[in-house]
Amino acid sequence: MGGVADVNFTLVQLRYFVTAAELGSMTAASRELMVAQSAISAAIAQVERELGVQLLIRHHARGLSLTRSGERFLVEAREFLARAAALAESARGLAGSLTGELAVGCLTTLAPFYMSRLLRHFAGRHPGVRVTVSEGEISAVESALLDGRCEVALVYAIDLALDLDIRPLTRARPYVLLPPGHPLAGADAVSLSDLAAEPMILLDLPRSRDYFRTLYAAEPRVRFRTSSYETARSLVAGGHGYSILNQRSATDQTYDGGRVVSVPIRDDVPSLDVVLASVRGVRPTARAIAFTETCQEFFSALTET
Repeated sequence: MGGVADVNFTLVQLRYFVTAAELGSMTAASRELMVAQSAISAAIAQVERELGVQLLIRHHARGLSLTRSGERFLVEAREFLARAAALAESARGLAGSLTGELAVGCLTTLAPFYMSRLLRHFAGRHPGVRVTVSEGEISAVESALLDGRCEVALVYAIDLALDLDIRPLTRARPYVLLPPGHPLAGADAVSLSDLAAEPMILLDLPRSRDYFRTLYAAEPRVRFRTSSYETARSLVAGGHGYSILNQRSATDQTYDGGRVVSVPIRDDVPSLDVVLASVRGVRPTARAIAFTETCQEFFSALTET
């Protein structure tokens, strides 16, 4: 069996493969890379010949799909290209002035509260780094990490994959959201048993819904379900029920002009850990390390205020 020296393909050919695989089309890859489609096809064929495996299945008029081998190779190829870019930066002596791209994932319900400020803090320190952000529910962000589409991600630590490393940043304690006219709206704190007979607005997102259910001794009376944080707030403001959330808005006004009241929960209920996740065993780039440091300092400052 041949060693590394027997493998004869270039970083450019590898980049062509990754682009075509991600876009699912030679034509789309050609437009993205601004090179001839025939050059991309030839490059991928060369990689397949050198590896001795088929990576892509070409469907007439229906684009491309990855084989099993192609799926595994795509993950490795992304990591290899990232390491090559980091090596080039190091060779150019750019360690003190980071450049390049950093792909960050973020849970949909966390992004509106933190991402803009995090990006502003990071850009102030490392203006040469171009950050791209992918939002999604927790399973989608987890998948983006595991297949290499993002390097780090801001998520809740809810049943995350075992091959992810997590760095705790802060804890988000749940609270009850009530309309202003509710009898308990002026209370210092409420017990969930006080709301047992009332309709609930459930923030119905994967894994989050299971977390909210663990807060109750008995199944809550769910009246409406929504995947939108702001829709939940609007429904509460309209008097359709109460809700339980973890992130607090800077204002008590909803998008439709209503108002809500946040009341602490008296019961001993678990908080959600906000963490920065990355794939275990993968050496982080200097950009990811710098972003991690920015996150730690940012959340540490929030805790102190």
